[in-house]
Amino acid sequence: MDQNQQAILDGLAALYPDAGPELHFSNPFETLVATILAAQCTDARVNQVTPALFRDYPDPAAMARATPEEIFPYVKSCGFRSKAVNIINASRMIMDRFGGQVPSTLEELTQLPGVGRKTANVVLAFSFGVPAIPVDTHVFRVANRLGLSDALTVEDTEEQLMALIPREQWGQAHHWMIYHGRRVCHSQKPDCEHCPLRPQCKSAHLDHMINPKADARKRAQQRKTKAADG
Repeated sequence: MDQNQQAILDGLAALYPDAGPELHFSNPFETLVATILAAQCTDARVNQVTPALFRDYPDPAAMARATPEEIFPYVKSCGFRSKAVNIINASRMIMDRFGGQVPSTLEELTQLPGVGRKTANVVLAFSFGVPAIPVDTHVFRVANRLGLSDALTVEDTEEQLMALIPREQWGQAHHWMIYHGRRVCHSQKPDCEHCPLRPQCKSAHLDHMINPKADARKRAQQRKTKAADG
């Protein structure tokens, strides 16, 4: 880690000393369900719907007995019907394959319907205490803009952050970057003028704002065009 990157991490820690999960959950099953619902949805919205959902379907056994038609009304405001389907199917797999207990390894968690690496890492880090850096859209964007990583994929960003950041800070650094992405380093209109990290920020010293998702799409299109041109 170079001095600039260390200054960025120190700055994030100072800005968000109380950063923590903004989703509400109290056990691994609730963590799993809330994180699935949070995809392309705000944590605030998820927190509005989960109290009733967890009251009526408090564990994998209860959820496994449900149908999408029963669950979707609870979670409709969080988006797609497929979320209800995935939650039910994940619960059924937990019952059938994992003895009714949410699994505690990345390999097992990512076997569950609707569970990718990010969701699995959230469950590992915040329900089982396993060091992990879940990379969502905020972490992906902020890490690459600030210069903590230089990657075009979520997977490469995670790998670079794990190599850079001390293991004992992985979970907290995840929250620091999410807080910064939600409060300052917005996707479309980052508030660079008022950002305390601007002196160290990689994007601040370029003639364009780094947007890793857009950059990845652009490079993919360039490769596609080049291949078509022979």
